[in-house]
Amino acid sequence: MATASLEYRLYKGLHSFEPLFHYDSIELDQILTRRECEFFVKDGITYQQTSSAIEENLHLIYVKKVEESEKEKEVFNLNGRLTLEIREFNLRENHPIIQKHEFDQHLEILSQIGSVYLYFDQMEWERDSAEIDEDRLVYVLYMIKTGYKLEGY
Repeated sequence: MATASLEYRLYKGLHSFEPLFHYDSIELDQILTRRECEFFVKDGITYQQTSSAIEENLHLIYVKKVEESEKEKEVFNLNGRLTLEIREFNLRENHPIIQKHEFDQHLEILSQIGSVYLYFDQMEWERDSAEIDEDRLVYVLYMIKTGYKLEGY
């Protein structure tokens, strides 16, 4: 698989950016999966993606800081597989997990988080947003129930 470099840059004001995190030799499918995520969590800080770009072989994701909290202390995802949590977007109930999946490739996660609609137990769910949480080593897809139910399945 093709590799490139990825850099997250923090928006500092009018046309001003500061390099935050740099990843050398990262696979293109992981870059594309990360770019599909509106949110990025690292060291207890949640960033929101504002845009993305490519400068020669350097992929860029521009972010702004939206929330700071304590970094998760628990060690997650020790088996080395890629984890995707699919959660209901519901602040009052702390975004309950609908399903949790493990994958071997970032393209499998991209196929899930890149979809507008997914179906669980014949119920339709609409994508709200996605994040990569490096503190917990998971991707998270937030969904909203549409109320539509598949018939005849």
